[in-house]
Amino acid sequence: MPRISLVRAIDEVAGRDPVLANLVRLAGPIGHRPGDPHGHFGALVRAIVFQQLAGAAANAIHTRVLATIDGELSAETLAAVPDDVLRGAGLSAGKLASLRDLSAKVLDGTVVFDGAGRLSDGEIVDRLVAVRGVGRWTAEMYLMFELRRLDVWPVGDLGVRQGYGLAWDLAAPPTAKELDPLGERFRPYRSIVARYCWEAVHLFRGGTDPALR
Repeated sequence: MPRISLVRAIDEVAGRDPVLANLVRLAGPIGHRPGDPHGHFGALVRAIVFQQLAGAAANAIHTRVLATIDGELSAETLAAVPDDVLRGAGLSAGKLASLRDLSAKVLDGTVVFDGAGRLSDGEIVDRLVAVRGVGRWTAEMYLMFELRRLDVWPVGDLGVRQGYGLAWDLAAPPTAKELDPLGERFRPYRSIVARYCWEAVHLFRGGTDPALR
């Protein structure tokens, strides 16, 4: 399938549903987020370090971890840093084990960066969740924001479910199982719908008049 610009993809899904069209009108256009400055491997390292930590603490640990690397961050340079040095940077035993497993699975070819464009979303998720400490949500966020895949539908994300329920005026947010088929009509641009569901949480809980929908 040919690549399509984000603007055209937004127009396409907005034209399929008046509620989504209104969300686009209220929230405005969305753009791609910048990729991680340390590349795809760096994005996964950051995701692991930041899990279950507040922003300031996670930033501090992440900065100290990067400072331990000799040269560019890669599976090889991270693997070369001794355990005690990484623990001294603030990593828990669990996160250290996750980073070690990530490096190992990059080096053995389970997780690939070059040539990832030839892999489907499902294949990439399957490879990433094989890494200790990397769950489906982390893999889906990596697909959406680092690889900029347009058809990711993270039904396990609470914000997406809440936003869908608010925007489409449901009595309660849909469960993950209920939300899954609701995205079908928006293929192959479900990532865009998910992002506007996040916007809906802020819009409708921030005082936007529901009559505008």
